[in-house]
Amino acid sequence: MEKKLDRFEIGESGIVKNVLGDGRMRRRLFDMGVTPGARISMVKKAPLGDPIEITIRNYELTLRKIEASLVVMEVSK
Repeated sequence: MEKKLDRFEIGESGIVKNVLGDGRMRRRLFDMGVTPGARISMVKKAPLGDPIEITIRNYELTLRKIEASLVVMEVSK
């Protein structure tokens, strides 16, 4: 099942399928390691849902909700 990263719940994980967006925003996500095939786990969300904290490639990364909405994930069971 596919789902965008901004819709993940705490503890949910999956594999990056695609990164959407214009050149600059997409490049920024790629530079942070958010690339197709990477495994991501949702660690925590701020009280209003922005920003979010994820684990990717064995490090913690904080993303804005707008950035997370560009990441299409394959949800792990």
